[in-house]
Amino acid sequence: MTTDGSWVAYVVPFSFPWGSAAARRVFGISASLAASGHHVVVLTSQAGKPVLTPVAGPEGPGSVSTVGFGQAAPAQPGMLRRAGRSLVSDHALLRWLAAQPVLPSHVLLYGGGADRTARMRRWCREHRVPLIADVVEWYDPWHLPGGPFGPSCLSNELVMRYHRPRCDGVIAISSYLEDYYRRRTPVLRVPPTLDVAGLDVVDRCDAAGRSDLRLVYFGSPGRKDLVGAVIEAVDRAHRAGVDVTLTVCGPSTDEVRSLLGGRAVPPSVWPRGSIPQQDVPGIIRQADFSVILRRDARYAHAGFPTKFCESLANGTPVITNLTSDLGRYLADGREGLVCRDESVHSLRRVLVTAAQLGADRRAAMRKAARRQALASFDYRHFAEPLAEFLDEVRRPGATEGLKRVLDRR
Repeated sequence: MTTDGSWVAYVVPFSFPWGSAAARRVFGISASLAASGHHVVVLTSQAGKPVLTPVAGPEGPGSVSTVGFGQAAPAQPGMLRRAGRSLVSDHALLRWLAAQPVLPSHVLLYGGGADRTARMRRWCREHRVPLIADVVEWYDPWHLPGGPFGPSCLSNELVMRYHRPRCDGVIAISSYLEDYYRRRTPVLRVPPTLDVAGLDVVDRCDAAGRSDLRLVYFGSPGRKDLVGAVIEAVDRAHRAGVDVTLTVCGPSTDEVRSLLGGRAVPPSVWPRGSIPQQDVPGIIRQADFSVILRRDARYAHAGFPTKFCESLANGTPVITNLTSDLGRYLADGREGLVCRDESVHSLRRVLVTAAQLGADRRAAMRKAARRQALASFDYRHFAEPLAEFLDEVRRPGATEGLKRVLDRR
């Protein structure tokens, strides 16, 4: 499987390598490990025969491959059917792992409910393979099917509070999660990462000779992003005389109407619907700012919006309220503009300020955004810390060397 027999298994409950923000998170971690010489195999939920497929992109002496263990979805999906499908997939995955000539040096686990996490913990314990949880969010109970008393919420709380603290290590996406888990297990904080250095940003937006303000929102808002409030603020600013437009990539026109409670989409808002992933960077670069608005709540502080990193990487400053660790990477007036809170009124005031910025100021902010992304979100930056973290977690009871690794973050 690998040149020296050593490899890392990365278990994920979705398709890979392209598509969702979750897949891009896994690609970033895998690319960092490949850059440090590790051979990573991402075990996915994609249906099909378990055939090892190389993944292009990461630089370094290591490699990234993927293999699928998913089952075709039933015609009438339900909770019991999903659980049964997950059980069958997990058993196939674990049989494949156990059948390899050399077991993985580590298993990284992204997401998954209590049942999958318990199965992975049991297998790793029996085979003496360290299990590291990649923890990227803490769901709001009201964002899950059934609400606070539904089975999804109970499963999530069991995973977050019981299973993950008992893993051999945690890779945390935010300082909130880092602080929570560091009391129980070794933790390394790694924000969303991507190939920042490899992005071609020559077609960035030029504000010279124009006075309009071009904004972009991209992604799937779900219940995390307050896209309705963003649209309302843009509409109010536009009706007050600000020459502003908002391009919305991801949600369809009907979905945007739904976010507005059924009202018509304002003329200042341009829904683009679903956009191929490879086309999104070009759209981001043509905007003066991207916009992210989230509630001041646990889910927003525990997670970290991938779209924030992608915007800075493309040289587009961000207008946002400060949740999660965004304040570590964005200073008001440098890499973007800060909203006091998530209210429509607060965002509208910031939009008026943004519209008054001259071309030179906007250009300086674009350079600062790109510079921050290169320093903070390029996957190569985390190659050595991740390699050292895995090396220390590999040795049971070795905690002294971890302090040096963790202090670097």
